[in-house]
Amino acid sequence: MRTILTFVVLAFFSLSVSASAGANWTNDLNGNPELDNLPSEMLQLSVDDFLNLTPKKYKEMTGEKLGFKNTVKLKAAQKFIKKNMNEEAPDISKGLYILLAIIGWAWLAMGLMDDWSGSDWIVCLVLYALCYVPGLIFALVKMKNYY
Repeated sequence: MRTILTFVVLAFFSLSVSASAGANWTNDLNGNPELDNLPSEMLQLSVDDFLNLTPKKYKEMTGEKLGFKNTVKLKAAQKFIKKNMNEEAPDISKGLYILLAIIGWAWLAMGLMDDWSGSDWIVCLVLYALCYVPGLIFALVKMKNYY
Protein backbone atom coordinates (compact mmCIF):
# COMPACT_ATOMS: atom_id res chain seq x y z
CA MET A 1 0.00 0.00 0.00
CA ARG A 2 2.85 2.36 0.82
CA THR A 3 4.39 1.76 -2.62
CA ILE A 4 1.10 2.56 -4.35
CA LEU A 5 0.68 5.71 -2.29
CA THR A 6 4.22 6.82 -3.12
CA PHE A 7 3.57 6.18 -6.80
CA VAL A 8 0.33 8.18 -6.70
CA VAL A 9 2.01 11.13 -4.98
CA LEU A 10 4.88 11.11 -7.46
CA ALA A 11 2.45 10.87 -10.39
CA PHE A 12 0.44 13.72 -8.92
CA PHE A 13 3.44 16.02 -8.70
CA SER A 14 4.79 15.04 -12.09
CA LEU A 15 1.45 15.53 -13.88
CA SER A 16 0.41 18.78 -12.24
CA VAL A 17 0.86 21.85 -14.39
CA SER A 18 1.37 25.28 -12.94
CA ALA A 19 -0.30 28.06 -14.89
CA SER A 20 1.50 31.36 -14.85
CA ALA A 21 0.73 34.55 -16.66
CA GLY A 22 3.96 36.06 -17.91
CA ALA A 23 4.77 39.33 -19.61
CA ASN A 24 4.89 37.66 -23.06
CA TRP A 25 1.23 36.75 -23.13
CA THR A 26 0.86 37.88 -26.74
CA ASN A 27 3.25 35.19 -28.02
CA ASP A 28 0.71 32.50 -27.17
CA LEU A 29 -2.10 34.32 -28.98
CA ASN A 30 -0.41 35.51 -32.18
CA GLY A 31 -2.48 35.37 -35.35
CA ASN A 32 -5.79 36.14 -33.68
CA PRO A 33 -7.81 38.92 -35.30
CA GLU A 34 -8.75 40.28 -31.87
CA LEU A 35 -5.11 41.17 -31.17
CA ASP A 36 -3.80 41.99 -34.64
CA ASN A 37 -4.86 45.64 -34.84
CA LEU A 38 -4.09 46.74 -31.30
CA PRO A 39 -1.50 49.48 -30.75
CA SER A 40 1.94 48.26 -29.72
CA GLU A 41 1.69 50.08 -26.36
CA MET A 42 -1.15 47.77 -25.36
CA LEU A 43 0.70 44.62 -26.36
CA GLN A 44 3.66 45.54 -24.16
CA LEU A 45 1.53 45.67 -21.01
CA SER A 46 1.27 42.79 -18.59
CA VAL A 47 -1.90 40.70 -18.67
CA ASP A 48 -3.40 42.33 -15.58
CA ASP A 49 -2.61 45.83 -16.83
CA PHE A 50 -4.10 45.03 -20.23
CA LEU A 51 -7.29 43.62 -18.72
CA ASN A 52 -7.69 46.70 -16.50
CA LEU A 53 -6.96 49.15 -19.31
CA THR A 54 -9.69 51.69 -20.10
CA PRO A 55 -9.79 54.38 -22.77
CA LYS A 56 -9.14 56.97 -20.05
CA LYS A 57 -6.07 55.09 -18.78
CA TYR A 58 -4.84 54.73 -22.38
CA LYS A 59 -5.12 58.50 -22.87
CA GLU A 60 -3.17 59.09 -19.63
CA MET A 61 -0.54 56.59 -20.74
CA THR A 62 -0.01 57.80 -24.32
CA GLY A 63 -1.54 61.26 -24.43
CA GLU A 64 -3.80 60.46 -27.40
CA LYS A 65 -7.46 59.57 -27.49
CA LEU A 66 -8.31 55.95 -28.25
CA GLY A 67 -11.39 56.57 -30.41
CA PHE A 68 -14.59 54.56 -30.73
CA LYS A 69 -13.30 51.96 -33.20
CA ASN A 70 -10.17 51.23 -31.17
CA THR A 71 -12.20 51.18 -27.95
CA VAL A 72 -14.38 48.44 -29.41
CA LYS A 73 -11.24 46.55 -30.48
CA LEU A 74 -9.80 46.92 -26.99
CA LYS A 75 -12.94 45.57 -25.32
CA ALA A 76 -13.13 42.67 -27.79
CA ALA A 77 -9.47 41.80 -27.14
CA GLN A 78 -9.98 41.99 -23.37
CA LYS A 79 -12.99 39.69 -23.62
CA PHE A 80 -10.98 37.27 -25.81
CA ILE A 81 -8.08 37.21 -23.32
CA LYS A 82 -10.42 36.64 -20.35
CA LYS A 83 -12.09 33.77 -22.20
CA ASN A 84 -8.75 32.16 -23.01
CA MET A 85 -7.54 32.57 -19.44
CA ASN A 86 -10.60 30.67 -18.19
CA GLU A 87 -9.96 27.84 -20.67
CA GLU A 88 -6.47 27.10 -19.42
CA ALA A 89 -5.69 23.50 -18.68
CA PRO A 90 -6.56 22.52 -15.13
CA ASP A 91 -3.77 21.87 -12.65
CA ILE A 92 -4.64 18.20 -12.30
CA SER A 93 -5.85 15.88 -15.03
CA LYS A 94 -9.35 14.46 -14.73
CA GLY A 95 -8.10 10.89 -14.44
CA LEU A 96 -5.73 11.77 -11.62
CA TYR A 97 -8.54 13.64 -9.84
CA ILE A 98 -10.77 10.55 -10.03
CA LEU A 99 -7.92 8.34 -8.82
CA LEU A 100 -7.29 10.66 -5.87
CA ALA A 101 -11.03 10.66 -5.11
CA ILE A 102 -11.09 6.86 -5.05
CA ILE A 103 -8.13 6.56 -2.68
CA GLY A 104 -9.47 9.32 -0.42
CA TRP A 105 -7.23 12.23 -1.34
CA ALA A 106 -9.67 14.30 -3.40
CA TRP A 107 -9.47 17.03 -0.76
CA LEU A 108 -5.83 17.50 -1.76
CA ALA A 109 -6.74 17.85 -5.43
CA MET A 110 -9.53 20.32 -4.59
CA GLY A 111 -7.20 22.40 -2.47
CA LEU A 112 -4.53 22.54 -5.15
CA MET A 113 -6.99 23.43 -7.89
CA ASP A 114 -8.56 26.21 -5.79
CA ASP A 115 -5.18 27.44 -4.51
CA TRP A 116 -6.35 26.47 -1.03
CA SER A 117 -9.03 29.17 -1.03
CA GLY A 118 -12.63 28.30 -0.40
CA SER A 119 -14.03 25.61 1.81
CA ASP A 120 -14.72 22.73 -0.59
CA TRP A 121 -11.49 20.96 0.25
CA ILE A 122 -12.16 21.26 4.01
CA VAL A 123 -15.68 19.84 3.61
CA CYS A 124 -14.28 17.01 1.50
CA LEU A 125 -11.61 16.24 4.11
CA VAL A 126 -14.19 16.15 6.89
CA LEU A 127 -16.51 13.91 4.87
CA TYR A 128 -13.66 11.50 4.12
CA ALA A 129 -12.71 11.49 7.82
CA LEU A 130 -16.27 10.75 8.95
CA CYS A 131 -17.02 8.14 6.34
CA TYR A 132 -15.44 7.30 3.01
CA VAL A 133 -18.56 7.15 0.81
CA PRO A 134 -19.91 10.71 1.44
CA GLY A 135 -16.44 12.12 0.77
CA LEU A 136 -16.21 10.21 -2.51
CA ILE A 137 -19.67 11.35 -3.60
CA PHE A 138 -18.92 14.97 -2.67
CA ALA A 139 -15.62 14.88 -4.56
CA LEU A 140 -17.21 13.45 -7.69
CA VAL A 141 -20.10 15.95 -7.58
CA LYS A 142 -17.69 18.88 -7.13
CA MET A 143 -15.56 17.61 -10.03
CA LYS A 144 -17.83 19.51 -12.46
CA ASN A 145 -16.53 22.78 -10.97
CA TYR A 146 -13.01 21.98 -12.16
CA TYR A 147 -13.57 20.28 -15.53
